[in-house]
Amino acid sequence: MPSSAHILVVDDHEEMGQMLKEPLTDAGYRVDLSSSGADAIAQLRSRLYDVVLCDLRMEDVDGMDVLAAARKHDPELPVLLMTAFGAVESAVEAMKRGAYHYLTKPFRLDEVLLHVGRALEARRLRAEHRDLKRQVAQRSGLGSLLGHSMPMRTLYELIDRVACSEAPVLIRGESGSGKELVARALHSEGARSQQPFVAVNCTALPHALLESELFGHLKGAFSGATTTRRGLFVEADGGTLFLDEIGDMPPELQAKLLRVLQDGEVRAVGADGSRRVDVRILAATHQDLEARVKEGRFRADLFYRLNVVSLRIPPLRERTEDIPKLAEHFVAQARLRNPRSPVGALAPEVVAALTRMPWPGNVRELENLMERLVVLGAQPTVDLSMLRLNCADVAAPEVHPLAAAHGQVVPLRQLEGEYIAWVVARCGGNKTRAAELLGIDVSTIHRRERTDSGISQR
Repeated sequence: MPSSAHILVVDDHEEMGQMLKEPLTDAGYRVDLSSSGADAIAQLRSRLYDVVLCDLRMEDVDGMDVLAAARKHDPELPVLLMTAFGAVESAVEAMKRGAYHYLTKPFRLDEVLLHVGRALEARRLRAEHRDLKRQVAQRSGLGSLLGHSMPMRTLYELIDRVACSEAPVLIRGESGSGKELVARALHSEGARSQQPFVAVNCTALPHALLESELFGHLKGAFSGATTTRRGLFVEADGGTLFLDEIGDMPPELQAKLLRVLQDGEVRAVGADGSRRVDVRILAATHQDLEARVKEGRFRADLFYRLNVVSLRIPPLRERTEDIPKLAEHFVAQARLRNPRSPVGALAPEVVAALTRMPWPGNVRELENLMERLVVLGAQPTVDLSMLRLNCADVAAPEVHPLAAAHGQVVPLRQLEGEYIAWVVARCGGNKTRAAELLGIDVSTIHRRERTDSGISQR
């Protein structure tokens, strides 16, 4: 039992209060006494208590009044009421109003200690549950998205504006860029955050099973349907359904999905009737859906239904300034999963090398590489040799234009052009970001490239 637990004992018979205070104090609790309901309510307003032990029958302000004040002050504060046998009905009524438990007089002191301990344990468990929910919400919401680069800050602002809307959202991004994290953030930051978030990858299931997975089926509807299944739309009712890789959905299912979006009803395979569902749709793809519409491989009407709001996740090569923090985070996470690993940090030259890599697998590729380095590493700090052993994409160290020109007289225009090209390369080819870092307009970069190209062709 926590010695810091603070208990308020309320009884208008002072000898009863003193009789309870002694064993509670011996058990390690801090105990305050109150001899009236009015005084107890005043103490509740001025101090924080972990448990209230209160007599039910008192003159003027009774235990019911103290209970109401305690519930108003702290709805989770456990209140144990003491009552004579003849007032059990009143005690039961108090339980309905939120009392934690009641004790009938005469009671044994060990019974009081038992119920006080249980009340404190219940309060602790509620606090832990609340803290866990907060941590989960943080991981699932914007807190799960890492990076402070300009492209990510723009994405955060869009998520914040779109989250509370009911409009469908089409999330676009390369494989491994974090599309499901964005979907979970939209759900967690929105009005449906306390309702289900259900995700399905449209490429992870055979086409024959995807319809059943989405819409459900009745027992015996097809070979192998040995039980009835509700389907993901029904499971997500009231919440959010995330359809990952929607661009790979077969055409016949696209038509059925369109009907659900239009009518708000789903029909299970083998069922005669439909069921209404209230689901917000988030979809994601790495495909060029406009091109697939032109090719006849994706329904135009479904595309327009899904593409009400479009969010683009920048690939990792467009936000290389986020890589150091991402790598540090993934190393820390990998260490939690591999506590015996000696690896705790990356050498500065390793971090610099990571920022120059192409990252076709985006954030997922970086995360997997950090896991591999932690699992296989034999030294506290990962150096370049270790990185090269575990990654074929490590480029040779870059040579800064000023270092390359050391000891030579180089025309200023040439040096300026080489420096601009170097910064663009550092930004993964993102000229807009390079222009921001250089403090110039992006048109200046385009103009210099055209000019330099024309000179080189003469």
